[in-house]
Amino acid sequence: MKRLLHTLLLLFVAGMAYSQEGIDSLIAIDEVAIVGRRPMKQIGVQRTEFESVALQEHIALSMADVLTYNSSVFVKNYGRATLSTVAFRGTSPSHTQVLWNGMKLNSPMLGMTDFSMIPSYFIDEASLLHGSSSISETGGGLGGAVKLATRPKEYEGFHLQFVQGVGSFSTFDEYLQLGYGNDRWQLSTRLVYATSPNDYKYVNRDKKLNIYDEEHNIIDQYHPTERNRNGAFKDFHALQEIYYRLTDRDRLSLTAWYTGTNRELPMISTSYAEDEQIENRQREETLRALLGWERIASVGRLTAQAGYIHSWSAYDRRITGAGISEGEAESESGGLPDGTMEYSRNRQHTLYGHLSGEYLPSERWLFSGEVTAHHHMSQSKGKEVIDSDGTHRLGLDKERTELTATATARWRATPWLGVGLTLREELYGEEFSPLIPALFLDGELIRGGRLVLKGSLSRNYRFPTLTDLYFQPGGNPDLRPEKGWSYDVGMDCRLGNEEPLAFHGSLTWFDSHIEDWILWYPKSMGYYTPENVKEVHSYGIEVESSLSWRPTRDWLVALHGSYAWTPSLNEGDPFSSADRSVGKQLPYVPEHSASATLRAGWRRWELSYKWCAYSERYTLSSNGSSITGTLDSYALSNLSLARTCSLAWCDLSLRGAINNLFNKEYVTVLSRPMPGINYEIFIGITPKWGKGRNQ
Repeated sequence: MKRLLHTLLLLFVAGMAYSQEGIDSLIAIDEVAIVGRRPMKQIGVQRTEFESVALQEHIALSMADVLTYNSSVFVKNYGRATLSTVAFRGTSPSHTQVLWNGMKLNSPMLGMTDFSMIPSYFIDEASLLHGSSSISETGGGLGGAVKLATRPKEYEGFHLQFVQGVGSFSTFDEYLQLGYGNDRWQLSTRLVYATSPNDYKYVNRDKKLNIYDEEHNIIDQYHPTERNRNGAFKDFHALQEIYYRLTDRDRLSLTAWYTGTNRELPMISTSYAEDEQIENRQREETLRALLGWERIASVGRLTAQAGYIHSWSAYDRRITGAGISEGEAESESGGLPDGTMEYSRNRQHTLYGHLSGEYLPSERWLFSGEVTAHHHMSQSKGKEVIDSDGTHRLGLDKERTELTATATARWRATPWLGVGLTLREELYGEEFSPLIPALFLDGELIRGGRLVLKGSLSRNYRFPTLTDLYFQPGGNPDLRPEKGWSYDVGMDCRLGNEEPLAFHGSLTWFDSHIEDWILWYPKSMGYYTPENVKEVHSYGIEVESSLSWRPTRDWLVALHGSYAWTPSLNEGDPFSSADRSVGKQLPYVPEHSASATLRAGWRRWELSYKWCAYSERYTLSSNGSSITGTLDSYALSNLSLARTCSLAWCDLSLRGAINNLFNKEYVTVLSRPMPGINYEIFIGITPKWGKGRNQ
């Protein structure tokens, strides 16, 4: 490991020596001011867009990392290559809808998305749609939606890029991209492979060991230093894209995304079992395929898509050394082998269809509509469960069809006033939702979009997931859908677009009242079951700002920050006299969250500093202050230095990163200590072929 790091350091220094040619070839281009009207589709929309530099910073990042350091949403993270979920505006992860090229990624079983399974290098465009703004795209997003997309690269000829990453804890990341393009075709293949024993050290604050004197009397105590045990992972991702331009207006696309993972789930910090005694492993294979057609005209757009998702996952928790082979654990006949404590197999198929259109009859009107269908087929098998009526169950086998229809009209009443109205109707199985309306307004107080007031009001509706309804044991088929009203109002400010100094800022107040909120509560029989809480009141403010400054042609300094204050209170009736959750903050919802990124670029150098912070979180609905009831607040810092070099035969990029710069001890989830200070080095090579070499 040390020898490899020394080699990488020498390559970094060598790149500095050969970079003078690249510096001399830089050409300064005068700034050009472009002034235009704000898009009609953004009337009243509260939206956060991520820059490509944040998405493509380095291959070790997942979308969970991108959201952590570039937004104020709460990322509930169990550590790298373990479950990472996202929630904002005081909601739960299942209230965050996730779209990839228009197709929903949320699990039909759990209702949420694991963002650790989404490499940021596979995403070309990403944005957050806050609250009501998500209704035009998808339903059920009580907090909002995360919108992800891949786009054609517009290659000319052949393209190749390879990036090698090496990090602490013997972590290796490899990324390969192959591409080809001409006037008609754009082909791209992206591969990511990551492995690590993930055995970082931490001080275990959940354990105390005694120090004895010669007479075996306790004279002191200390917290032991331990390693993250059984946390190894192997992740493989492949993304194949094919784009074909039929005419100047028509384009066909085929996108396929495969994920295969084999991950151990680390032992919690309160476990006294030996490493070799317990196997706690999760495996998953997922294939997403999407076929699309798009026609673009001067007065509108028409899009049709058909897609398919297949997902298989397996979870095993068992005592090792009991003579169990993987083949025996996979057996579906007879009983499970001795030593199996938990066993789960899940298989899901989703068929997807989508048709949408936009029509722009004039500069003042925009009409759009879409129809979307998802048909889910979910199977789950686990250890045998005996119902109260004596029925033996091994899991569930359910199907559900989801149909949605949306119509939107946007009107630019005057050059400074815009109005938008969205109507949405949903069908889940055999149950229709009430009509879901969303009203959007915005008004320019200063022309040119320099100061804009925005507001929205919407109804929202979310059906229970298949796990909420049918999970064994604990599912509740009598659950009612969550429903309520949300509104937000805010302002958006842009200054200095034509100067070396540019500023953008937004401030939003939001308020949401949701009835029949679904929460999982512990039962006396030893398992959890979901119940409808009468009402949850979530409100607060969101602040986002960015500043860029170019003092000279060689220098660029950029600062981006975000903050959210999010009380999310249970205002329902108590379930019993012992229920202390009424009027309390929902579990795992921080009241305060913030992030900031500072980037400084000089010629081909870039220095970046990233920071995020979360206030304390409660693990209990009663907000108990016991050792296990409250997780401390924390703030993290990352630092990286990057250099690009232009050689005769290739472009070379080098980056070094220090994560958790100040070696902060913290946990995001109870009994899951996170790594301290750690390091990563990345080297990227892009050969110059054809026109690229001539340039």
